[in-house]
Amino acid sequence: MPSYAVTHEKAKSFYPIYERKAELQHQTHYCPGCGHGVVHKLIARAIDELGIQDRTILISPVGCSVFAYYYFDVGNIQVAHGRAPAVATAVKRSCPESIVLDYQGDGDLAAIGCAEIVHAANRGEPITVIFVNNAIYGMTGGQMAPTTPLGVKSTTSPFGRNQWNEGFPMHVSELLASLEAPVYIERVALGNNKQVMNAGRALRRAIENQVRGIGFSLVEVLSPCPTIWKLDPLDAQRRVLEEMPKTFPLGVFRDRTKDAPVRPAPPAPPALEEIPTILGLTEIADKTPAPSPQPLAPASNGREATDARLKIAGFGGQGVLLLGEVLAEAGLTAGLEVSWLPSYGPEMRSGTSNCHVRLSTKPIDSPLVSVPNVLLALNEPSLRKFIGTVQPGGWVIYNGTAMPDDCTRADVRTIALPFTRLGDELGAAKAANIVMLGALLEATGMLSEEQVTTALHKLVKSPRWIEIDLAAMARGREEARKEIHHEN
Repeated sequence: MPSYAVTHEKAKSFYPIYERKAELQHQTHYCPGCGHGVVHKLIARAIDELGIQDRTILISPVGCSVFAYYYFDVGNIQVAHGRAPAVATAVKRSCPESIVLDYQGDGDLAAIGCAEIVHAANRGEPITVIFVNNAIYGMTGGQMAPTTPLGVKSTTSPFGRNQWNEGFPMHVSELLASLEAPVYIERVALGNNKQVMNAGRALRRAIENQVRGIGFSLVEVLSPCPTIWKLDPLDAQRRVLEEMPKTFPLGVFRDRTKDAPVRPAPPAPPALEEIPTILGLTEIADKTPAPSPQPLAPASNGREATDARLKIAGFGGQGVLLLGEVLAEAGLTAGLEVSWLPSYGPEMRSGTSNCHVRLSTKPIDSPLVSVPNVLLALNEPSLRKFIGTVQPGGWVIYNGTAMPDDCTRADVRTIALPFTRLGDELGAAKAANIVMLGALLEATGMLSEEQVTTALHKLVKSPRWIEIDLAAMARGREEARKEIHHEN
């Protein structure tokens, strides 16, 4: 048998397969020629070489790299747009032995996250920031980014970036290098194999600085974006090699790694039982037991719901957020305590969307609904995602002809109706959310029809849509009544 040696293989800090999609589980979602995949490989190689996979926590925000948690077999936290440095700070301070990698694009870091990165760098937080700069908003259609060079056209600068109108491109590495605290800042590129090798060296060094505990490090990576630049991958790489360095010169902007002191370890946190005393809450804590979630009373027994906790979920465009707003507005009309908390998925189109609604006769402690007693699922992925969280005795109302066999629960009450088709029969498939609202009112009696109608008139300004929505609500009540009667 011939002997052989493995000279190149997939990094161990990547998952063996990528389960984001049922098909193509051997590849990432990035466009051909995109630099994110290259940067991922360089980071994974550094993690393997340094032996820190079990200690690494990757912070990934909104952007083209939003699905990094499907690829890196490390601790993963996904955060809101621009907030990665703040979350990375919290993680590093609470788990100082971890290796925290803050991975951001230029639209995320230099635009909405500008204040976050400046203050994290100014504090010298001992984290490693990987800043992928392709000088454009890639995921959301090609808007001008803070780093877009002068003269470059984008969807929001169709005549080219003008210094008098849009200002100059932001030089993040130079800006952060003017602060006192950062230890290491370097700008590299992915224009050819030599540059890629140098980028790998810089990324490893920035991560190794954190292993040594010596402070804030940032590597800015000039990266191609063939799809949004409307170039083939080779021409996009050539732009990185020849054009981008004219605006963003490569090089080391800060290097204090040789004489940087090791950052002192944070003080040990207080014991959990000491926190009420520290906050002066001992007396309150002794007298006020933690409330337990209350079940939602069914309409049939005549009791009023005292704590309705609703999770409404579906795809973007299905009216998820409007349905939540209508319930919240109707709750205000009913004189209830109300909260409404929207939550958007990261995808560019047809993304997930859900909202949390609470209606209560008592003050609401948190708008977050983690244990709903009502789940309104407008699609099957949302049903599968949230049905396990529904409180026993609660309601699950699903937009489908029947509950999937593996989604049934004996301890919750369910209604499955084709709300989209019912809305379509009324002339507007988009009214499926209001058909579902009618079914909810019929099943639970949590609000009166008059209260909901008042809310619709406040939120829906089109007379045509008011007419459709009122018909949709009536149809939902009618179909739910049949379903409940059939079950009984």
